[in-house]
Amino acid sequence: MDASLALWGPDGVLLANSGELATSRGKHPCEEQDRSSSPSVLHCVTSLWKDGLLNRKRPFVGRCCHSCTPQSQERLFNSSIPSLGLRNVIYINETHTRHRGWLARRLSYVLFVLERDVNKDMFARNVVDNVLSSSKVQSAIVEVASEAGAADPGAQADQKAVHRERCKARGFLQEMVANISPSLIRLTGWTLLKLFNGFFWSIQIHKGQLEMVKRAASEYNAPLVFLPVHKSHIDYLLITFILFCHNIKAPHIAAGNNLNIPIFSTLIRKLGGFFIRRKMDETSDGKKDVLYRSLLHAYTEELLQQQQFLEVYLEGTRSRSGKPSPARAGMLSIVVDALCAGTVPDVLIVPVGISYDRIIEGNYNSEQLGKPKKNESLWGVACGVFRMLRKNYGCVRVDFTQPFSLKEYLNTQRSRNLPAPLTLEQILIPTIIAARPDQGLVNGEGEEQPDYRELSDEPWRRQVIANLAKHVLFTASKSSAIMSTHIVACLLLYRHRQGVLLSRLVEDFFNMKEEVLSRDFDLGFSGNSEDVVIHAINLLGNCVNVTSSNRNTEFVIAPSNTVPALFELNFYSNGLFHVFIADAIIACSVLAMLREQTAEVCQGDLGPSPTLLSQESLIRRAAGLSHFLSNEVLVAQPCQTVYQVFHEAVTRLIQYGVLIVAEEEQEELSPSEEPWPKKFPEPLAWRSDEEDEDSDFGEEQRDRYLKVSSSSEHQEFFTFLQRVLSPVLEAYSGAAIFVHSLLSPVSEREYTQKLFKYLLTRTEKGVASYGESATHYLVKNTVKTFKELGVLKERRESGTCHLELSATFQPQANRNKLLHYILGFSLL
Repeated sequence: MDASLALWGPDGVLLANSGELATSRGKHPCEEQDRSSSPSVLHCVTSLWKDGLLNRKRPFVGRCCHSCTPQSQERLFNSSIPSLGLRNVIYINETHTRHRGWLARRLSYVLFVLERDVNKDMFARNVVDNVLSSSKVQSAIVEVASEAGAADPGAQADQKAVHRERCKARGFLQEMVANISPSLIRLTGWTLLKLFNGFFWSIQIHKGQLEMVKRAASEYNAPLVFLPVHKSHIDYLLITFILFCHNIKAPHIAAGNNLNIPIFSTLIRKLGGFFIRRKMDETSDGKKDVLYRSLLHAYTEELLQQQQFLEVYLEGTRSRSGKPSPARAGMLSIVVDALCAGTVPDVLIVPVGISYDRIIEGNYNSEQLGKPKKNESLWGVACGVFRMLRKNYGCVRVDFTQPFSLKEYLNTQRSRNLPAPLTLEQILIPTIIAARPDQGLVNGEGEEQPDYRELSDEPWRRQVIANLAKHVLFTASKSSAIMSTHIVACLLLYRHRQGVLLSRLVEDFFNMKEEVLSRDFDLGFSGNSEDVVIHAINLLGNCVNVTSSNRNTEFVIAPSNTVPALFELNFYSNGLFHVFIADAIIACSVLAMLREQTAEVCQGDLGPSPTLLSQESLIRRAAGLSHFLSNEVLVAQPCQTVYQVFHEAVTRLIQYGVLIVAEEEQEELSPSEEPWPKKFPEPLAWRSDEEDEDSDFGEEQRDRYLKVSSSSEHQEFFTFLQRVLSPVLEAYSGAAIFVHSLLSPVSEREYTQKLFKYLLTRTEKGVASYGESATHYLVKNTVKTFKELGVLKERRESGTCHLELSATFQPQANRNKLLHYILGFSLL
């Protein structure tokens, strides 16, 4: 990175092409600024792309669902909120205090912290006593004491046994509960202002989003439950810090007991953290811990009754892939049960998106290379803080979405005919084994074919909670801003893997930025594109090689080919994965259908024009692939159909000119003709209720036939979309090949380790086209998917889960069909 060092000075200031970077930290080009661009930036934009959309308004992300919570969508929002703009939370001066003058400037951090509204009366009181005296806990204590007496015939469930269990319950609670200290919150606020200014350029929030949260906190008699995506350990501090800065009560944070370490755990409790077991369902003897679960339920209900705010991380752990992990809805189910039981009149849910230019953990490469996760320790925390102080991690963006009523959401679900979910095996086995790709995925009206048998109360409850968790994660992910490192990493991996001139990378960066905005996603940066690109390259560090071109006039940027570098670039590139996933699935489905048509032509078995594709068949094929990749990404909200999502994706690609509608009167178009105007489409905004009612999804007059544009520009974009999915498909095809080696039952852990070594060996030997296909999280997802698909069957032996081939995939022909199905979508 010598070239990179030549571009950036030791203090992180750009030395060449500095422009806006020569100004103060508060005006760093990677920070969010006003929505309107300066004249100099507009001139740069015009020169980069003459057809670009100047002065494009940034989308206001985070409106709640119009379908599930229409009343909540109207509350708290008015037309002026989007125009409130963005603010750098860590930029504090005397204007943010009640005082002015030289001394106020010198003491601005202290004055700002002292003026925040935080006091002891805001937080819960007598929590331990109230929880222990609750009927739920009292019943659990008696039940556990009785079970102990039944296990030991000589003992009696007398008062001594009950007293013993009550002492045990008090011990659990003392390990669990938070004890918020307003003084420590103030001290931590001042400390974080110092620290965050040391290793972040900015922490941006949208003032309109915070305005909605503040109104919800002050005007509604309901506790708020914040549900953020989980990217880093800093997430805990970040949310509390931002709420503190805006005079919003600090939430009680559900933290894993892996963070319950000496000294550090005391600090966490004083800041609102309470510790829960990562696996709370079983005790050492394999039985459910009734007492612990009752305590957690009662504690959560007590906090909600006292109008305390909660912060829960649905993923359970930090994402190791850069994409949201599958939801673990245990804590969310407790909140839902508390509302259904009438413990609280309502709860307001607030999904939160968090985006980092670079996470403070640096990367998770050691875990993605198969090494076990290191346990947290006080020494590890201290070393981590020391490392952070020596580096800069760029910008952070936090998006608080519009709070919505949980009561309204549940009432909406009750009014719907909730279908029983189909398994992946039921959905895809006919497609894979019987080779019927167009059957059973969507019906003639474009809806998935559900099983509308009436669900009993408990299955209905589980389904509603699972849908709610998916809804929240989808919303939080949709609202998370796209950072400069995400775009640069994605371009280097899937558009310019062999290297590219800096000027071309800057041009593609700008085009990608406009593409992201057109899809209604927001950006976590602004400013001159060249400066932002160089900033991102510097943050990506040794993952990127910077060399001089042969002309010695410009730098050549290329991704490093080492496995750790590819893993890390893939992590940041995945921050963009959900933006293009629907279009990428359509692109791969087009590829699969064209290959099938070519094969039929070779067999002399095809009718008219082999280049025309049925839109209905294309959407069905895409639906099948989206189900197959359900463990990788959420394509649609639970209240949407995949047909709707892929119909919009096809329409978008038609608007771009990538796909062409073959009209009956002009099926043959000359290459020079422009069937669709070359203009950038308007952003796909959240639908209104009126638009939804007038939707003609189910009334498509007739099937349309499409073909792929022959334009080199469109072909390049289409190939890019296919490459976005290529590492995932390569991992699954490798797993399908490895399945042939499963001759006898083997433990799941051993099977996963062997599969990982197999994929990693393919990468190291250059057999795999995409080295990032061997990440450990992809390996685990392939095993999970193959179990759900019915390829692998679980069998318990001596408490250990063993895997073996199912009867369906015992025949080699069926395993070959599975591999053929995956390879059909893959870009070779």
